[in-house]
Amino acid sequence: MQKLLLLFLVTLSISISSCRKDFEFETSTGGLEFSKDTVYLDTVFSNIGSSTYRLKVYNKSNNDIVIPKIQLRKGVDSKYRIMVDGMTGDSGAQGKIFSNVELLAKDSLFIFIEVTSDVASANPSDFLYTDNIDFYNASGTPQDVDLVTLIQDAYFLYPKKFSDGTTETLPIGEEEIYGFYLDHNDPSNGDEYVWNNTKPYVIYGYAAVPNGETLTVQKGARVHFHDASGLIVGNNATLKIQGEASTSAALENQVIFEGDRLEPDFSDTPGQWGTIWLTSGSKNHDINHLTIKNAVVGLLIENNNPSQAISIKNTQIYNSSNIGIYAKTASIKGENVVVNYGGQAALACTIGGSYEFTHCTFNNNWPSSKQVAVLVNNYYIDPNNVQIPIKLEKAVFTNCIIFGNNQNELAISKNTNAAFWTTPVFTRCQIKCNNTNNSLSTNTDYDFLNDATNIIKNGNPNFWNIESNKLNIGASSSAKGFGITTSVTQDLVGTARIAPGIDLGAYQHIVFPN
Repeated sequence: MQKLLLLFLVTLSISISSCRKDFEFETSTGGLEFSKDTVYLDTVFSNIGSSTYRLKVYNKSNNDIVIPKIQLRKGVDSKYRIMVDGMTGDSGAQGKIFSNVELLAKDSLFIFIEVTSDVASANPSDFLYTDNIDFYNASGTPQDVDLVTLIQDAYFLYPKKFSDGTTETLPIGEEEIYGFYLDHNDPSNGDEYVWNNTKPYVIYGYAAVPNGETLTVQKGARVHFHDASGLIVGNNATLKIQGEASTSAALENQVIFEGDRLEPDFSDTPGQWGTIWLTSGSKNHDINHLTIKNAVVGLLIENNNPSQAISIKNTQIYNSSNIGIYAKTASIKGENVVVNYGGQAALACTIGGSYEFTHCTFNNNWPSSKQVAVLVNNYYIDPNNVQIPIKLEKAVFTNCIIFGNNQNELAISKNTNAAFWTTPVFTRCQIKCNNTNNSLSTNTDYDFLNDATNIIKNGNPNFWNIESNKLNIGASSSAKGFGITTSVTQDLVGTARIAPGIDLGAYQHIVFPN
């Protein structure tokens, strides 16, 4: 019986297979459909390759077809490169021309697209570089899909390569890192100690400002840092950020530091580049109207002279994978500062120092149970796990918002040696700080929270859109009208602060647009 069943199955299989025709491909007569009529590749810098973009091609007919040719219209001279269903292209025209591409009935294929072009190849009026993918057929005119890319020229700053094959590095302690010193007379960029707004700057490695030099960044400058890159301001050197208030959404006068990935998917991705490091011994820094986005640490500030407090005004720091402002025995005076999202903290005032923040907004909605908006301590931990106290000279917060998605967004950590501690002062602030599990009941450093005339504990700041880094407060904000008069008479965008309607944080309240 089993033999008869086996014989029946074999016979049935042969019968079915004998009814199937072998695939017979006929030449395409057109009628292909596409996932997009135009593929817009996001802005790229001159001579820097783009990300990979995808186009899907559909054969919705009942026939298996062969497309005689798929090619870039500019042929082998095109700055675009394509791959068709894993195929690299005809010999001598790889990435440009593909002959006799088969496509089954009711099936589809993928085309992957990249571009590397210079600004000289783009249209001089709009800096667009364009081409087409042509799909040939037996009926006549090829079907096509447009390709469009904006090419942006830039100043490129990177370590030099020497004749012996080595590359320039920077000494950091006993280490060497990939980096370079700026040059007053660079043959391509001119004076690299003045960054202007004529075209963007793209930094590879760490750019260093050496002893006695000053880097001046003029209003409207755009600076893009590659992965593991940043800026180091050395001993006796100075950073001047000369941004100004802008009058449009283009932020035309703002200075912006961010990564070099220009695609929208990377616009708010943390940790794309390193940090702006103001090292111990650097001095006379002045930062105004600066936006820092998507770094590991936005500003790393070490051991600056207390008599020369770093001035940080009208500055925004967003999406730092570690800390927005990481101060280590630093002296900072901040006005109209906004810091949003940090893997550990928005603001960390550590190892003592002197800090004065007025009308600042520190918010942290990083998805972690351990993150805080503001951390203050007066010690470091040595290699033997021993706390070494360093004097906290001052920590004064006036008209500030300290908030986030955890129960306690303010972390005060004091070394037991009182000689190294000056109790932080919070005047007219809104602070997210819940007494969960009675954790604050016996901690005298948090006694100020009980002063309801001076502190809004919890409440709702009514931020516009935290995920989009819009920390403006709305008309229903509990921070509205709670502030006192200070010397900071305008908010971050230039709105006047007039008593008695002075709001907490960096912004006066607004009515949110629909």
